[in-house]
Order: sequence, then C-alpha cells, then structure tokens
Amino acid sequence: MVTRVWDYLFEFENERADIMDAVETVFASGSLVLGPGVRGFEEEFAAWHGLDHCVGVDNGTNAIKLGLQALGVGPGDEVVTVSNTAAPTVVAIDAVGATPVFVDVREDDYLMDVSQVAAALTERTRCLLPVHLYGQCVDIDPLLALAREHDLVVLEDCAQAHGARRGGRLAGTFGDAAAFSFYPTKVLGAYGDGGATVTDRADIAGNLRRLRYYGMEERYYVVETPGHNSRLDEVQAEILRRKLRRLDTYVAGRRAVAERYREGLGDTGLVLPEVAGGNEHVYYVYVVRHPRRDAIIERLKGYDIHLNISYPWPVHTMTGFAHLGWEPGSLPVTERLAGEIFSLPMYPSLSPDLQDKVISAVRDVLETL
Repeated sequence: MVTRVWDYLFEFENERADIMDAVETVFASGSLVLGPGVRGFEEEFAAWHGLDHCVGVDNGTNAIKLGLQALGVGPGDEVVTVSNTAAPTVVAIDAVGATPVFVDVREDDYLMDVSQVAAALTERTRCLLPVHLYGQCVDIDPLLALAREHDLVVLEDCAQAHGARRGGRLAGTFGDAAAFSFYPTKVLGAYGDGGATVTDRADIAGNLRRLRYYGMEERYYVVETPGHNSRLDEVQAEILRRKLRRLDTYVAGRRAVAERYREGLGDTGLVLPEVAGGNEHVYYVYVVRHPRRDAIIERLKGYDIHLNISYPWPVHTMTGFAHLGWEPGSLPVTERLAGEIFSLPMYPSLSPDLQDKVISAVRDVLETL
C-alpha cells in the first residue's frame, strides 16, 4: 500500500453519510448559488472566530486577492510578506497590481522574522501580510504595532492555520481581515475548492461581497464597482458547515499524530517541528528538516512512502517573479530551508499502524545514510 502525505479516503468512509446528506440537502433546496448553505457557513465560521463577518469565495487565492482589494491595496502599493510560502500568497499580491516585498523567516519555526519588517517598509508600503505557516501563528503583536505606527493594513494568510492560536487567540482574529483556503488538504477542507475572508469591519465585508459578485450590490446587472465572479460553491459550503462542527476533533487528531512522530523520531537526526512560545500548533503539515533531504525522500519510495516538500522553490527564486529582482542569497534562511525541509504524512485519520510504518521506514533510512 502506497503511503502519501495526505489521504482523504479514510475520513470520507467515516463521514460518508454526513457528506452525502450535505449534497442531498443542497440539491433538494432549490437554491444552488449563494443559498442557505453559503449564508449558514458564513455565519457559523464568523461566529466560530468571534468575528462579525465572513465572505465565502471560490478559493484561497481569491480570498487573499479580494481581501487586498477590499482593504484598498492596489497598483503602486507594496505588501510585505515572506517567500517561504505557497505561491498563491504572492500571486494574489501581483494580481491586484501591488508589489510583494519579502522578509526572511526564522531558523527555528520557519515563520516570518518580524524583526526584519521595519527595515523593509518604504513610503509605498500599504499592507503587511503575515503567513501563519504549517499550522502555527506568526509573532503578530509587534507586527500589529508596526501597522499602527505607520498606518498600514494587516491581512492574515490563514490558509494553513484553521484553529491555530497565539496567546489563546485564534489565527485570523488579529488583523483588519484574514484569508482562508478550504482546499481539500486543509485542516478544514472541502471536497473541492473554496475560500473565505473574515473581518470585524462592516466596510471591508461590504467591499468583499461586491467584489465576489461582479461588483454588484443587491440588484443583478447593476455594477457598483468592477468586481469578479468568485462565489463559494453552495455544495462545498454545506459540506464545510458539517465539517466545521468537527474542526476541534480534526485538530486533536493532528496533534496526536504529531506527538507520535515526536516520540518515534525525537532521537534521530531529523529536526522536528518547533512550537513557538505562545502558540498552539494545529499541524497542517508536519515539516521536518535534514541536510540530506533528497536522499531520504528517494529511499523512502522503496518503502512505498511518497513525501512532499513544502516548499522546494522559494517564491522569489521562481521565473515568474524574476522581474522583482531578488538575487540568490537575498533571503538566506528561506533559501537554506528550501534544500532541507520535507513533510511527513499528516492527517487526522492517519492510523497508528500506518504511522508506525512511516516512522520505522524513516529510522531505517536515516541509519543507512
């Protein structure tokens, strides 16, 4: 049996009745677009975060893009973020005509090095975009202080941080707005694409609702301001409503998997994930580190274990962003990590037996390097 970093089939077997009932509920409702499923999920996801507004959109990339637009970020503006992230973070910045400005990440937890942000600010800086990466939060308090000092907006990228907390407070509740992805692999994942942007500000929520619906307010065909067709699908929304009720259980399952890895691999040469002080990690992915990463991954294929790298190419090194002018060596920690990090299988329904297979294989490989 091939073991992969993520597999939804075990979860689906356990939740099949509820998932199929969600589909039936939508198809029998008579409302297939922006109906009761979307409205219900928006209300429940906002309430789960203790916020007033949630606007469902079609994917996590557009959750960031529309979030930036709703905050007034556009051509000529600079957005400070990181290069150690999924490319969509930066694609969304580029899509609104703004310029991404990168700071490096920390060596121990791979999160934005907030101490570098002040030096990256210019008169064109408009937005700070921290990425709560791999399942835990950026050290956001000093970032918020900088934003207040320089009159900047803060948009949190929470695509990998559903349920993560810092100082007891949920990711997505710190900034002016926060973007989530519900891609199937996520801690709260749909059975297809989906995303949402949350906020406590009514003005931002109003902008978001117009932007996701062509720029229309209430009357169809009356465009208030040019927008997009970026609506959250009704079926996915109803599925997400059901899964939201189990989010705490999913997080607990991921933490149990992480603890078994710590017990099984803590005495090896792998660098295991470090939880930053004040954080409660949800382990969206279980990222480890080793200088002979590529050899380990290749040898594990012989055990039918196929792993991923998150992420092998920092965004600033990609051909599509060469025009930004970031030279090799400009983000040394990010670039070094890209050659050493990789992800072990991580999902709540990963059985102890299957995880023991992974742990045993990894130990065997490390002993023979």
